[in-house]
Amino acid sequence: MPRKSTRLTFAVLATGAGVFAMLQSLIAPALPTVQHALHTSQSTATWVMTAYLLSASVFTPILGRVGDLVGKKRTLVAVLLAVLAGCLLAALAPTIGVLILARVVQGVGGALFPLSFGIIRDEFAPGEVPGSISTLSAVIAAGGGVGMVAAGPIVSALDYRWLFWIPVAVVAATVLIAARYVPESPNRAEGTVSWLGAVLLSGWLVALLLPLSQAAVWGWGSAKVIGLFVLAAVLLALWLTVEARSRSPLIDLKVMRLPAVWTTNLAALLFGAGMYAIWSFLPGFVQTPSSAGYGFGASVTASGLLMLPMLVAMFLSGMLSGRLEPVVGAKALLTTGAALGALACGFLAVWHQEQWQIAVVAGLFGLGIGLAFASMANLVVGSVPPAQTGAATGMNANIRTIGGSIGAAVTGVLVTGRLQPSGLPYGSGYTHGFTLLAVLCLAAALAALLVPVRRTTTPRGGATASGAPAAPVSAPARVR
Repeated sequence: MPRKSTRLTFAVLATGAGVFAMLQSLIAPALPTVQHALHTSQSTATWVMTAYLLSASVFTPILGRVGDLVGKKRTLVAVLLAVLAGCLLAALAPTIGVLILARVVQGVGGALFPLSFGIIRDEFAPGEVPGSISTLSAVIAAGGGVGMVAAGPIVSALDYRWLFWIPVAVVAATVLIAARYVPESPNRAEGTVSWLGAVLLSGWLVALLLPLSQAAVWGWGSAKVIGLFVLAAVLLALWLTVEARSRSPLIDLKVMRLPAVWTTNLAALLFGAGMYAIWSFLPGFVQTPSSAGYGFGASVTASGLLMLPMLVAMFLSGMLSGRLEPVVGAKALLTTGAALGALACGFLAVWHQEQWQIAVVAGLFGLGIGLAFASMANLVVGSVPPAQTGAATGMNANIRTIGGSIGAAVTGVLVTGRLQPSGLPYGSGYTHGFTLLAVLCLAAALAALLVPVRRTTTPRGGATASGAPAAPVSAPARVR
């Protein structure tokens, strides 16, 4: 039987993952305020976002694997404590340097995603797993939307430091409940952490993501950017070699080569490029003064409210996907979600003269995000051995982040490539950027069509004697 605490367990997982997702986007609208309050430059202030991105990218797969090895509950509590410490340090930060350090510590929370998916797989009844993963994915997606919507009102009514004080209170309560009530998962992977693999993985991720996030400042043709890209390629090759030869790899490359895993990761890369770029550039578009020939001169709060339909839609579609997945399959949901994203970006490229049009398009894209998030997680979790759940879902999240960095960087080149005498981008830059994002989301939908769908049957016992769900019995692959 599943454990009696599954509802409370899910509430803890959803709260932790939701807060971390909110922290991803919560500070972005407030960067000008942070820059002014801490007396720093715009280029330095952007490191508040960059440091968080790099830290999360490094820790997500590594701590996902640590959880597989030493226990997911133990690792979850440690990660929540790190997020709590990072939020407290950020709320008290007297300088921009301390705030950037705090964001690095907060980035450890990226591991909450793979750990949460792993705990659900280990602790919940097999029939509850897809729906629970879909609901958790909806919460994660909505958390990012909450950050965009809530940042303006919080800063206006209180102060930017309350963007961190509020999570401090929530995470502190979550840590106490998790330590007391979340059971330790019985499934453990064998082996040890490949620290050489961890160092090489961290190295190529940082070397890849750092120039992508800073190329607009450093210049795409600068020695820094080119040198880091070359270093990333070298470290990636070394990492692949070390992992292939390791008896206890950090990321099992055989698992990564499974058809359902690599095709889902490819779709995640492409869809992530579109999703994160929309989150980055659509608020800026609506905040642009109408004197530029586009935009609405919206405040941070008003631009956040225009994103509200996206927040509501992604949450509802994510919740709905849990009911639809047993009927139509996760592959169909992923394909549909990516196609809706392509449709939304295509509309946005030609249909952005009125604020209600932005709201409608945001809602349409939100539907796509909710479906895609939930289905990607379900496809990966359902395709890998239980002992690889943390590492595999961590890499899926990372690949989506890499795609987001690439999409945001390329869209930034298109948007800011030509500037008006006022220093604002031309409207054509945004049009070209939104068109590119439509193409990327369409490519994600085509990649999703390559995903093989696996039929599984659940043993009659439903769960092992230890309380853990019994492993499903695989049937031959089929495509719906």
